[in-house]
Amino acid sequence: MSIRNATIRQLQIFAAAARTLSFARVAEQFRLTPGAISFQIKQIEGLCGFPLFERVGRSVVLTDAGAALLDHATVILKELNDADQQMEALRGSTGGSVTLGLVSTAKYIVPHLLSRFQAERPGVTITLQDGNRRKIHAAVIKGDVDIAIMGRPSAEVVESVAFANHPSTIIAAPSHPLTRGGRLRLHDLENERFIVREEGSGTRALMDGFFRSQGLTPRIAMTTSSNEMIKQAVMAGIGIALISRHTIQLELAIGLLRELDIEGLPLMRAWYVVHRRSLPLLPVHSQFRQFMQERGQAIIDDLARRHTGRLPTG
Repeated sequence: MSIRNATIRQLQIFAAAARTLSFARVAEQFRLTPGAISFQIKQIEGLCGFPLFERVGRSVVLTDAGAALLDHATVILKELNDADQQMEALRGSTGGSVTLGLVSTAKYIVPHLLSRFQAERPGVTITLQDGNRRKIHAAVIKGDVDIAIMGRPSAEVVESVAFANHPSTIIAAPSHPLTRGGRLRLHDLENERFIVREEGSGTRALMDGFFRSQGLTPRIAMTTSSNEMIKQAVMAGIGIALISRHTIQLELAIGLLRELDIEGLPLMRAWYVVHRRSLPLLPVHSQFRQFMQERGQAIIDDLARRHTGRLPTG
């Protein structure tokens, strides 16, 4: 016997069990008994010739063979799902699904973009996967996401199209002494403490590059993977921070944070919609990319108007 004899149903059950590590939850998902799930797992283990799971105390973990099979099962099941969507599209379906990757900072604008997109295409379902720039870039290359919203990727194996401006600025608590002066130079911040994003994030790379270009090294007081933590830390007076303006529009509007007037800021980047070049886009993916290109900037500008009563400058 060989793993080539495994059924699609067995691969689906195995993949679900490998991700949840709970046969009981998989039983609920497939409307089977836990015993039936265990039987299917034993069947596929017999085809592999290796145990796929092992018990460690009260927990279930994947074996090395299980982890290897999961990689292949994920690819197989995704290809089948893509084929199914392609057939639906050929039948004139207005539905489909998009597995969307987004960098952490994009979480502040993407829900508004998706709301407009799904209002026009209510049959489309969205699965979100978020992380820092390094993680989402890897997910695009690996094919774990169909399409992503992020800063410009670096690999040649992906295709990217800019769809909106993305300004970043330096913020402080309203009580900070720097908010009382006029226009500042970056050198005026030499003795300030900074709260920064982690290595691998686009915001951190932007900040490091900007300071390096000015011959400065920021004093780092705190490093975090959370934009929300950065905002709270700045509000608490721990330090100042370079952050995407799209993450702070509400806090600026109600006076919880202040944007410092610094020469050379805001730093302007762009938002990109990205996909792996070797994976052909299904119609729903192409529709989403086109929507971002045609409507993305206008939706983001409208969001800024609602928060501040004006378009963001810079």
